[in-house]
Amino acid sequence: MEYRRAKIEGGTFFFTVVTHNRRNFLCERSNILLLRQGFRKIIGEYPFTVDAIVILPNHIHCIWTLPPGDSDFSRRWRLIKGYFSHRCDKKYKGKISSSRQKKGEQAVWQRRFWEHQIKDENGFVSHVDYIHYNPVKHGYVTEPKDWRYSSFMLYVQRGVYDINWGVGEEMQFADDIGNE
Repeated sequence: MEYRRAKIEGGTFFFTVVTHNRRNFLCERSNILLLRQGFRKIIGEYPFTVDAIVILPNHIHCIWTLPPGDSDFSRRWRLIKGYFSHRCDKKYKGKISSSRQKKGEQAVWQRRFWEHQIKDENGFVSHVDYIHYNPVKHGYVTEPKDWRYSSFMLYVQRGVYDINWGVGEEMQFADDIGNE
């Protein structure tokens, strides 16, 4: 079966992007800064809105909304991943297969990413909750407010969440929310 990506102009999408062999290095300060620079540069060239994001040591979850008339999230991810890969420290570049070497690829990221179109407000809210609860799910913190590399505090400032949202409870999500 051939996989086909959803190409919805102006759509909103949930993404999971994973490091090569799930190596843990994204949350090092220099890498967070590099990811931010990459996002800013690509947003400047190919605008989109980051609606929610969490950066964990070996993967990123985020929701993007593309501008009207534009469906090319693949290019944006290729450029962001490439920006990061070409500038990150050599110690993060793993060994790659000979087929990938021929293509000049660097083993910083898994080759593909996972995307899911957000179709309605309920789906949007569920995916935003999943993103912000993810550091707790993985045991990095016990409260979403304690994870530094997330848009959670922006949502608190906007009044979407109470500062203690997700504290002391194990949240469950439907099988079609998130991907890891």
